[in-house]
Amino acid sequence: MGYANSLYLTSAEIGLSITGLVLLLVTAWTGRGAARIITIAAAAALFGALVFTAFMMDDTMRGLAGYAFGDLFRVDAFSSLSKILIYIATIACLVLTPHYFDRRGEYRGEYPVLMLFSAVGMGMMVSATNLMTLYIGLEMSSLASYVLASFARSDSRSSEAGLKYFVLGGLASGIILYGISLVYGFSGTTSYDGIRLAFDTQFNTGAVFGVVFVLAGVAFKVAAVPFHMWTPDVYEGAPTPVTTFFASAPKVAAVAMLVRLAFEPFGGQSGSWQQIVIFAALASIVVGALGAIGQQNLKRLLAYSSINNVGFILIGLAAATPQGASAVLVYLAIYVFMTLGSFAALLILRDPEGDKLTSFADIAGLATRSPALAWCLLALMFSLAGIPPLFGFWGKFVVFQAAVQADMLALAAIGIAASVIGAFYYIKFVKVMFFDEPGEVRSFSAPVGHWAVLALSVLVVSPLGYLLTPWLGRMADAAGLTLFAIP
Repeated sequence: MGYANSLYLTSAEIGLSITGLVLLLVTAWTGRGAARIITIAAAAALFGALVFTAFMMDDTMRGLAGYAFGDLFRVDAFSSLSKILIYIATIACLVLTPHYFDRRGEYRGEYPVLMLFSAVGMGMMVSATNLMTLYIGLEMSSLASYVLASFARSDSRSSEAGLKYFVLGGLASGIILYGISLVYGFSGTTSYDGIRLAFDTQFNTGAVFGVVFVLAGVAFKVAAVPFHMWTPDVYEGAPTPVTTFFASAPKVAAVAMLVRLAFEPFGGQSGSWQQIVIFAALASIVVGALGAIGQQNLKRLLAYSSINNVGFILIGLAAATPQGASAVLVYLAIYVFMTLGSFAALLILRDPEGDKLTSFADIAGLATRSPALAWCLLALMFSLAGIPPLFGFWGKFVVFQAAVQADMLALAAIGIAASVIGAFYYIKFVKVMFFDEPGEVRSFSAPVGHWAVLALSVLVVSPLGYLLTPWLGRMADAAGLTLFAIP
């Protein structure tokens, strides 16, 4: 009965793993010819996992948690909501990918298979309640990501991005593993509940170092300052669909993993990490905003925008309250759609020969050449800037509200003031698209899938997105309370 229940709770991960193995054999037998069919099968498997996870969300929102394999893996409202966002982002990335690589003649069936295995690893990361489970999931996701970053083998920048990501990712994994060894040494266990119990009893200097090392390694995965140095180069060099993936699904998984770590095993010692998170939050907001101001490459600018948005997410974590955890999930949900829409627009920006357009000069006067694309980008940029009435404003509002409710008025005030800096480079998009003289006339043609992802993203971040707030808020509140219900 115990194993049957464990297998049921991990059905999404098991199903994706089996699908990935089968599709790996298929692509080995068929070569490139079946790449699109394999992509459709992978997207269908992810959609099935999404439906199954959404079905389980009803039970988990009532405070019920399922424990699998001796509490190595937990299915609760927090993990379910995080997985829903991960699966949505991964499906969207699969929709955006084939056309990009087909034009270069480099699309292969291994690509969607790697995405599936990465999704399995991310699912393990957000459901892990043991440091060993966490590390296995983290490495499974990371190893797939290293290959994806260098998937365009004919592009030297892609190879460079993959190498940089591999070297720095390996360093971060080593830091996490060293922190895990210290935590285990001073707590005698790798179980989250056991660690919390041990640290509530005794929390010495060695344990502090363990906690700091683990959180520092995870901070690299979320690209928080001062562990952000890899982000602009990898985002620019990696193929644009891969960059879209890095900025969405793995970001959700890494932030969710960080939040669970902070509130469950290390929740009783929030004073030891709260100041670090506050510094990382404010530094990420400022560095991300200032770094983006001088950028002319749109992908590098969105990389700094990602760093900037991580800062706002960390404000919710710094609150160290159920409201803060809920605010993090709300922000992540909105951020996923803003990111997917922004990169979908970049993928549509191509000249008639299929060459990508990635600089501000390429979008000069875009409103006269492609009004629909220009207005979509305007909505997405204003939403990223947090300008009402767009839905991105709500994400910033809830994290600042959580900080105020936690009596962190100074943190909220500084965050609000720093967010004004970021508005500059988002408004620059509007100035260039609507007021600059258009350059060479180009036509922007893209598959229906690209426009569908862009349209859906714009619809969510538009004022219509506020219709989702009761449903999203209820799920996020249930997920936040789940983390604080663990003894």
